[in-house]
Amino acid sequence: MSNSLDQLKATGTVVVCDSGDFATIAKYKPQDATTNPSLILAASKKPEYAKLMDVAIEYGKQHGKDIEEKVDATLDRLLVEFGKEILKIVPGKVSTEVDARFSFDYQASIDKALHIIDIYKSIGIDKSRVLIKLASTWEGIKAAHTLQSEHGINCNLTLMFSLPQAIAAAEAGAYLISPFVGRILDWYKAAMKKDYSPEEDPGVQSVQAIFNYYKKYGYKTIVMGASFRNKGEITELAGCDYLTISPNLLEELYSSQEKVPQKLIASDASSLDIPKKSYINDEALFRFDFNEETMAVEKLREGISKFAADAIALKDILRQKIEA
Repeated sequence: MSNSLDQLKATGTVVVCDSGDFATIAKYKPQDATTNPSLILAASKKPEYAKLMDVAIEYGKQHGKDIEEKVDATLDRLLVEFGKEILKIVPGKVSTEVDARFSFDYQASIDKALHIIDIYKSIGIDKSRVLIKLASTWEGIKAAHTLQSEHGINCNLTLMFSLPQAIAAAEAGAYLISPFVGRILDWYKAAMKKDYSPEEDPGVQSVQAIFNYYKKYGYKTIVMGASFRNKGEITELAGCDYLTISPNLLEELYSSQEKVPQKLIASDASSLDIPKKSYINDEALFRFDFNEETMAVEKLREGISKFAADAIALKDILRQKIEA
């Protein structure tokens, strides 16, 4: 009998590896890989990735008028170096994140995205193999709209916790979205002081609602569930377009023989009674409807702050090495 990971793939779900630690990726044969500042920070502390740091630091020393510009250049190159190595292992795409401090800056997000794509191009990697990750703020969604429509750059809208974010992202023509499952569960467990089975998990239900909305209204944007806390959350979403999974949970699935039946079926959505909404040309309505979702507001704020803090921690490490 095939293992749970192979069964998950057999439901039509594309499996993506959520890790900067690319040495662990190949075993699970994921199609794509996703990274973020927190994952790169963790991986960059491991001695086996020192060579990537060296390349980035050498690059940073040659780019920038002062130390801060050199650190920024080094970080950009380090993200791309990790992406380059990951693309030697996965046949598809790698997601590379725009610095979270630009989450509320439309133009800076676009400029940084174009710069990251230029660095990839300079080392022979085509933009078709890269997804630019942007936070699902109003500004991030509008930046994704411009990058997709005017530059042909595919975007992954991340830190997604609500249907209004997902609807706006689809209207923006984003290539892919990353609704977070586990972080939603974390919030509800803390707020409600209770545990949830996978079937009643509010993070799972959030992704189910987004998946059904997209399929009912024919949106092509890929739904990629992310941020899982346990195997049950993953198997409850079998049949979702993509799922990005950490190496430890990939190992659990790989080592398990439990049955994984398909739970999400695109054709079932057509008969569901789901009202259609539009946000892409109505910032005020987007902000109001998003603001009504306390969990989403708190989790987006927290997620941006955490990614920004980890980017700062990584820059501090890089600064010390540049000045050494």
